[in-house]
Amino acid sequence: MDNLLSELMKIFPDMNMYLMAGTLVFARLIGFFRCAPIFNRKDFPSLVKIPLAIIVTIFMLPFLSPEKIVQCDSFALSIVLNIAVGAMIGYMAQLITIAVDCGAEMINMQMGLSSATVLDPTTSSQVSILTNIISVMGILIFITVGGVYWMFNALLKSFEIFPMFASHLPIAELIKMDLLIKLSSNTLYMGLQIASPVLLATLAQDIILGVISRTAPQVNVFQLSFLFKPVLGAAILIWIMPMIMNVIEEYFVQFASII
Repeated sequence: MDNLLSELMKIFPDMNMYLMAGTLVFARLIGFFRCAPIFNRKDFPSLVKIPLAIIVTIFMLPFLSPEKIVQCDSFALSIVLNIAVGAMIGYMAQLITIAVDCGAEMINMQMGLSSATVLDPTTSSQVSILTNIISVMGILIFITVGGVYWMFNALLKSFEIFPMFASHLPIAELIKMDLLIKLSSNTLYMGLQIASPVLLATLAQDIILGVISRTAPQVNVFQLSFLFKPVLGAAILIWIMPMIMNVIEEYFVQFASII
Protein backbone atom coordinates (compact mmCIF):
# COMPACT_ATOMS: atom_id res chain seq x y z
CA MET A 1 0.00 0.00 0.00
CA ASP A 2 2.85 2.37 0.85
CA ASN A 3 4.54 1.62 -2.48
CA LEU A 4 1.28 2.33 -4.29
CA LEU A 5 0.92 5.68 -2.51
CA SER A 6 4.51 6.61 -3.26
CA GLU A 7 4.05 5.79 -6.93
CA LEU A 8 0.84 7.83 -7.02
CA MET A 9 2.73 10.75 -5.49
CA LYS A 10 5.28 10.51 -8.28
CA ILE A 11 2.57 10.44 -10.94
CA PHE A 12 0.52 13.17 -9.28
CA PRO A 13 2.99 15.44 -7.43
CA ASP A 14 0.24 17.78 -6.26
CA MET A 15 -1.94 15.04 -4.80
CA ASN A 16 -0.60 15.42 -1.26
CA MET A 17 -1.18 19.18 -1.30
CA TYR A 18 -4.71 18.84 -2.64
CA LEU A 19 -5.54 16.13 -0.11
CA MET A 20 -4.39 18.34 2.76
CA ALA A 21 -6.30 21.33 1.40
CA GLY A 22 -9.39 19.21 0.84
CA THR A 23 -9.22 17.93 4.42
CA LEU A 24 -9.15 21.49 5.76
CA VAL A 25 -12.05 22.57 3.55
CA PHE A 26 -13.98 19.50 4.64
CA ALA A 27 -13.30 20.37 8.30
CA ARG A 28 -14.66 23.88 7.79
CA LEU A 29 -17.76 22.47 6.12
CA ILE A 30 -18.32 20.04 9.01
CA GLY A 31 -18.27 22.93 11.50
CA PHE A 32 -20.54 24.92 9.21
CA PHE A 33 -23.08 22.09 8.87
CA ARG A 34 -23.05 21.58 12.64
CA CYS A 35 -24.33 25.11 13.41
CA ALA A 36 -25.96 26.47 10.25
CA PRO A 37 -29.75 26.50 9.95
CA ILE A 38 -31.34 23.71 7.89
CA PHE A 39 -28.17 21.61 8.04
CA ASN A 40 -28.05 21.44 11.86
CA ARG A 41 -31.47 19.80 12.14
CA LYS A 42 -31.47 16.20 13.27
CA ASP A 43 -33.87 15.25 10.51
CA PHE A 44 -30.95 16.09 8.18
CA PRO A 45 -29.00 12.84 8.86
CA SER A 46 -25.24 12.57 9.09
CA LEU A 47 -25.26 10.00 6.30
CA VAL A 48 -26.36 12.85 4.04
CA LYS A 49 -24.25 15.62 5.61
CA ILE A 50 -20.90 13.85 5.17
CA PRO A 51 -21.32 12.96 1.46
CA LEU A 52 -22.68 16.46 0.83
CA ALA A 53 -19.64 17.99 2.55
CA ILE A 54 -17.34 15.83 0.41
CA ILE A 55 -19.14 16.85 -2.80
CA VAL A 56 -19.05 20.56 -1.87
CA THR A 57 -15.35 20.23 -0.99
CA ILE A 58 -14.58 18.75 -4.42
CA PHE A 59 -16.41 21.58 -6.20
CA MET A 60 -15.03 24.33 -3.93
CA LEU A 61 -11.37 23.28 -3.86
CA PRO A 62 -10.38 24.39 -7.42
CA PHE A 63 -11.63 27.93 -6.71
CA LEU A 64 -9.35 28.25 -3.66
CA SER A 65 -6.07 27.63 -5.54
CA PRO A 66 -4.36 25.55 -2.82
CA GLU A 67 -1.11 25.44 -4.81
CA LYS A 68 -0.60 29.17 -4.05
CA ILE A 69 -0.98 28.75 -0.30
CA VAL A 70 1.96 28.26 2.03
CA GLN A 71 1.48 25.28 4.33
CA CYS A 72 1.46 25.75 8.07
CA ASP A 73 3.53 24.00 10.72
CA SER A 74 0.68 22.33 12.62
CA PHE A 75 -1.87 20.50 10.47
CA ALA A 76 -3.97 19.51 13.51
CA LEU A 77 -4.23 23.14 14.61
CA SER A 78 -5.40 24.12 11.13
CA ILE A 79 -8.16 21.50 11.27
CA VAL A 80 -9.39 22.77 14.64
CA LEU A 81 -9.33 26.40 13.49
CA ASN A 82 -11.21 25.59 10.28
CA ILE A 83 -13.90 23.76 12.24
CA ALA A 84 -14.21 26.80 14.53
CA VAL A 85 -14.49 29.22 11.59
CA GLY A 86 -17.20 27.12 9.93
CA ALA A 87 -19.10 26.92 13.21
CA MET A 88 -18.90 30.72 13.65
CA ILE A 89 -20.38 31.35 10.21
CA GLY A 90 -23.14 28.82 10.81
CA TYR A 91 -23.93 30.33 14.21
CA MET A 92 -24.25 33.83 12.72
CA ALA A 93 -26.78 32.49 10.23
CA GLN A 94 -28.58 30.58 12.99
CA LEU A 95 -29.05 33.81 14.96
CA ILE A 96 -31.18 35.18 12.12
CA THR A 97 -33.57 32.23 12.13
CA ILE A 98 -33.77 32.09 15.93
CA ALA A 99 -35.79 35.34 15.85
CA VAL A 100 -38.66 33.50 14.15
CA ASP A 101 -38.59 30.80 16.85
CA CYS A 102 -38.65 33.51 19.52
CA GLY A 103 -41.79 35.06 18.02
CA ALA A 104 -43.43 31.65 17.73
CA GLU A 105 -42.76 30.95 21.41
CA MET A 106 -44.34 34.29 22.39
CA ILE A 107 -47.46 33.54 20.34
CA ASN A 108 -47.66 30.05 21.75
CA MET A 109 -47.39 31.22 25.36
CA GLN A 110 -49.88 34.06 24.92
CA MET A 111 -52.45 31.74 23.34
CA GLY A 112 -52.17 29.34 26.24
CA LEU A 113 -50.95 26.42 24.13
CA SER A 114 -47.79 25.74 26.11
CA SER A 115 -49.20 22.43 27.32
CA ALA A 116 -49.91 21.21 23.76
CA THR A 117 -46.45 19.84 23.11
CA VAL A 118 -45.00 17.03 21.05
CA LEU A 119 -41.57 15.44 20.86
CA ASP A 120 -39.45 17.18 18.23
CA PRO A 121 -36.96 14.61 16.86
CA THR A 122 -34.74 17.40 15.49
CA THR A 123 -33.98 18.76 18.97
CA SER A 124 -34.96 15.74 21.14
CA SER A 125 -37.10 18.01 23.30
CA GLN A 126 -40.75 18.84 23.87
CA VAL A 127 -41.95 21.68 21.64
CA SER A 128 -45.38 23.08 20.96
CA ILE A 129 -47.12 22.29 17.70
CA LEU A 130 -47.62 25.97 16.85
CA THR A 131 -43.95 26.78 17.48
CA ASN A 132 -42.87 23.91 15.27
CA ILE A 133 -45.20 25.01 12.44
CA ILE A 134 -43.95 28.62 12.47
CA SER A 135 -40.33 27.47 12.76
CA VAL A 136 -40.66 25.22 9.70
CA MET A 137 -42.40 28.06 7.87
CA GLY A 138 -39.45 30.35 8.67
CA ILE A 139 -36.99 27.74 7.35
CA LEU A 140 -38.98 27.43 4.12
CA ILE A 141 -39.00 31.22 3.67
CA PHE A 142 -35.25 31.28 4.39
CA ILE A 143 -34.68 28.73 1.60
CA THR A 144 -37.04 30.56 -0.79
CA VAL A 145 -35.29 33.94 -0.48
CA GLY A 146 -31.89 32.34 -1.13
CA GLY A 147 -30.57 31.85 2.39
CA VAL A 148 -28.64 28.71 1.44
CA TYR A 149 -26.85 30.60 -1.31
CA TRP A 150 -25.98 33.43 1.10
CA MET A 151 -24.53 31.00 3.62
CA PHE A 152 -22.32 29.21 1.08
CA ASN A 153 -21.26 32.56 -0.38
CA ALA A 154 -20.21 33.70 3.11
CA LEU A 155 -18.38 30.40 3.61
CA LEU A 156 -16.48 30.87 0.35
CA LYS A 157 -15.58 34.46 1.26
CA SER A 158 -14.28 33.28 4.65
CA PHE A 159 -11.31 31.70 2.88
CA GLU A 160 -10.22 35.19 1.82
CA ILE A 161 -10.29 36.46 5.42
CA PHE A 162 -8.97 33.27 7.01
CA PRO A 163 -7.02 31.04 4.58
CA MET A 164 -7.26 27.31 5.14
CA PHE A 165 -3.60 26.92 6.24
CA ALA A 166 -3.57 30.00 8.51
CA SER A 167 -2.58 29.51 12.15
CA HIS A 168 -3.93 32.82 13.50
CA LEU A 169 -7.68 33.38 13.83
CA PRO A 170 -8.63 37.02 13.00
CA ILE A 171 -11.81 37.15 15.07
CA ALA A 172 -12.13 40.93 14.71
CA GLU A 173 -12.24 40.61 10.91
CA LEU A 174 -14.21 37.39 10.79
CA ILE A 175 -16.94 38.42 13.24
CA LYS A 176 -17.85 42.06 13.75
CA MET A 177 -19.01 42.65 17.30
CA ASP A 178 -21.50 45.36 16.31
CA LEU A 179 -23.08 42.92 13.86
CA LEU A 180 -23.21 40.19 16.50
CA ILE A 181 -24.87 42.59 18.96
CA LYS A 182 -27.35 43.67 16.30
CA LEU A 183 -28.30 40.08 15.47
CA SER A 184 -28.69 39.19 19.15
CA SER A 185 -30.84 42.24 19.91
CA ASN A 186 -32.95 41.68 16.80
CA THR A 187 -33.91 38.26 18.14
CA LEU A 188 -36.19 39.85 20.74
CA TYR A 189 -37.21 42.74 18.47
CA MET A 190 -38.18 40.47 15.59
CA GLY A 191 -39.98 38.08 17.94
CA LEU A 192 -42.07 40.95 19.31
CA GLN A 193 -42.77 42.20 15.80
CA ILE A 194 -44.09 38.78 14.75
CA ALA A 195 -46.10 38.18 17.92
CA SER A 196 -47.37 41.75 18.50
CA PRO A 197 -50.81 41.32 16.81
CA VAL A 198 -51.60 38.25 18.90
CA LEU A 199 -50.19 39.90 22.02
CA LEU A 200 -52.32 43.01 21.57
CA ALA A 201 -55.47 40.99 20.81
CA THR A 202 -55.08 38.76 23.86
CA LEU A 203 -54.23 41.80 26.00
CA ALA A 204 -57.48 43.47 24.91
CA GLN A 205 -59.31 40.26 25.72
CA ASP A 206 -57.77 40.16 29.19
CA ILE A 207 -58.88 43.76 29.78
CA ILE A 208 -62.43 42.95 28.70
CA LEU A 209 -62.56 39.84 30.87
CA GLY A 210 -61.18 41.88 33.78
CA VAL A 211 -63.99 44.41 33.41
CA ILE A 212 -66.52 41.57 33.27
CA SER A 213 -65.12 40.02 36.43
CA ARG A 214 -65.50 43.35 38.28
CA THR A 215 -69.03 43.99 37.05
CA ALA A 216 -70.26 40.38 37.32
CA PRO A 217 -68.17 38.53 39.94
CA GLN A 218 -70.30 35.40 39.54
CA VAL A 219 -68.87 34.81 36.05
CA ASN A 220 -65.88 32.44 36.08
CA VAL A 221 -63.52 34.58 34.03
CA PHE A 222 -60.59 32.23 34.62
CA GLN A 223 -62.27 29.41 32.69
CA LEU A 224 -63.49 31.78 29.99
CA SER A 225 -59.93 32.92 29.31
CA PHE A 226 -58.86 29.32 28.60
CA LEU A 227 -61.71 29.07 26.10
CA PHE A 228 -61.36 32.40 24.32
CA LYS A 229 -57.59 32.85 24.12
CA PRO A 230 -56.80 29.93 21.76
CA VAL A 231 -59.80 30.73 19.54
CA LEU A 232 -59.04 34.46 19.34
CA GLY A 233 -55.32 33.86 18.88
CA ALA A 234 -55.90 31.33 16.08
CA ALA A 235 -58.30 33.71 14.30
CA ILE A 236 -55.84 36.61 14.54
CA LEU A 237 -52.97 34.36 13.43
CA ILE A 238 -54.86 33.16 10.34
CA TRP A 239 -55.73 36.74 9.46
CA ILE A 240 -52.21 38.14 9.80
CA MET A 241 -50.29 35.10 8.47
CA PRO A 242 -49.59 36.70 5.03
CA MET A 243 -48.28 39.82 6.77
CA ILE A 244 -46.08 37.72 9.07
CA MET A 245 -44.60 35.93 6.05
CA ASN A 246 -43.79 39.28 4.42
CA VAL A 247 -42.18 40.57 7.63
CA ILE A 248 -40.03 37.42 7.95
CA GLU A 249 -39.01 37.62 4.29
CA GLU A 250 -37.99 41.28 4.60
CA TYR A 251 -36.05 40.46 7.76
CA PHE A 252 -34.11 37.68 5.99
CA VAL A 253 -33.40 39.86 2.93
CA GLN A 254 -32.06 42.57 5.24
CA PHE A 255 -29.14 40.30 6.15
CA ALA A 256 -28.53 39.02 2.63
CA SER A 257 -25.11 40.68 2.42
CA ILE A 258 -24.10 39.72 5.95
CA ILE A 259 -24.34 35.94 6.22
